Amino acid sequence: MEFVKIKEKLDNYIEQEGMRHSSQREEVLRTLWQSEKHLSAEELYNEVKENIGIATVYRSLNLFTECGLCNEIYFNNETTRYEISYGKKHHDHLICKKCGKYIEVRNDKIEKIQKQVARNNNFLLKSHKMDLYGVCEECQKE
Repeated sequence: MEFVKIKEKLDNYIEQEGMRHSSQREEVLRTLWQSEKHLSAEELYNEVKENIGIATVYRSLNLFTECGLCNEIYFNNETTRYEISYGKKHHDHLICKKCGKYIEVRNDKIEKIQKQVARNNNFLLKSHKMDLYGVCEECQKE
């Protein structure tokens, strides 16, 4: 998804909530969007710290999560990580218990099964996540 669309969603939310626009917040969003991996607040701060304080990074991440732009992710009960979710197809994760590496996986059959399980139990599904823990290929070789 283009950054323009993501920024537009944020701008609409900010206006709706009566907040002010911020170039620092936009820089945090752009950095998160450009990242190839799921970043912690501290990692994101290290990318933008020349211009932005850690408190602004945390406030921005809370705002992005609140307005539906990103998800909070918890791997191995470690640091909270963030990923842009707006405009992306849902995915799950394979997580290595040795090195912490994660692999994003998409499987339409699994998604259908999860929805069917909810329907079979008269459960209105709002969201879900599936994290599978094991040992990655590289760590298996060690």
